[in-house]
Amino acid sequence: MGALRATVPDARVGYVLATQLCRPATDSAADLEAARAATFAVRDRTHWNNTWWTDPVVFGAYPADGLLRFGADMPRFPSSDLAAMRAPLDFLGLNIYRAETVRAGATGPELLPVPPGYPRSGVDWQPITPDAMYYGPRFFHERYGLDQWITESGLATRDQVFLDGRVHDPQRIDYMHRNLLELRRAMRDGAPVKGYLAWSLLDNFEWADGYKQRFGLVYVDYQSQRRLPKDSYAWYRALITSRGESLAGQHAVPVTQVTAD
Repeated sequence: MGALRATVPDARVGYVLATQLCRPATDSAADLEAARAATFAVRDRTHWNNTWWTDPVVFGAYPADGLLRFGADMPRFPSSDLAAMRAPLDFLGLNIYRAETVRAGATGPELLPVPPGYPRSGVDWQPITPDAMYYGPRFFHERYGLDQWITESGLATRDQVFLDGRVHDPQRIDYMHRNLLELRRAMRDGAPVKGYLAWSLLDNFEWADGYKQRFGLVYVDYQSQRRLPKDSYAWYRALITSRGESLAGQHAVPVTQVTAD
């Protein structure tokens, strides 16, 4: 960090996290606090949590519940290591795809299962939870007080070239639209979000599933390497051109709500 700042004094340096988020089951104060607590808890002995990676960098200390959970298995290291980890950051980068649902229980936060038939993306680990884009920036701002960038946000769908020669991906457009409505709400409530980066421009090799999952705004024919912009590409381009004004006046409908004429 010091070397980077010495080389480029005006650089803005940030730290990107693959967030593990929780959202409240209801609007009650108890469920809200349960979701906040669960978002920053070290709930098990894995690397899938937020504070184990972010607290040392921002606060210069590991989270107390994590130290208790790992106990004697914690490695020994000099305190100077924590001082080196704690370097001034200009922003946090948040990769946001989903959130777990939490309610207040008798003994603490309770994680609720995803209901049968609940909408999901092309990957089973991604239920459609647009308000992750509200609670994630909000909770991280409350805890760390840093500027934020949304460094990844996207949806995997089973895209194809249709008979008309185009790639229609309405699910991705709906996902992005819902997420950006929630992000706008977070910003209006004080989250200092400086930018949003969609994942991804192109279909690509995904680290867990190879070429099976397509996250791109542009379709890639892997045999010919031809690139074909999807409908979501045009939608996102129009959104950028309008500087977000095309979202104005619209409100997110709950993702599971079904209406009929």
